[in-house]
Amino acid sequence: MISTFLEKCRQQFPELRGVSVDNLMYVKEDLIIPGHYTFYDFIVNKARGKSGPLFNFDVHDDVRLLADASVEKDESHAGKVVERSWYQRNKHIFPASRWEVYDPDKNYGKYTIS
Repeated sequence: MISTFLEKCRQQFPELRGVSVDNLMYVKEDLIIPGHYTFYDFIVNKARGKSGPLFNFDVHDDVRLLADASVEKDESHAGKVVERSWYQRNKHIFPASRWEVYDPDKNYGKYTIS
């Protein structure tokens, strides 16, 4: 579960040791991932975020070689662990202003450039 991962993070980083797991958030691709999900759920279901797959570990060609910004990259980026209090203080400021809670029923569609 994501909450188990957050507990492991809390134990690894001294600045998080005084924070309860309930006050930590995992953010991936501008989506706040609730603690009751598992990484397995996202990988098996090939869950998508705002900018592409949330977790993808396939071997693929590097789209940067084509120099085409309209091509969706399918590589996974590291997620962020933040304190809920930090998010509450900064949710009106980029990048936190773009974050939203993951909704499995929402179709995030294909990558687009605005």
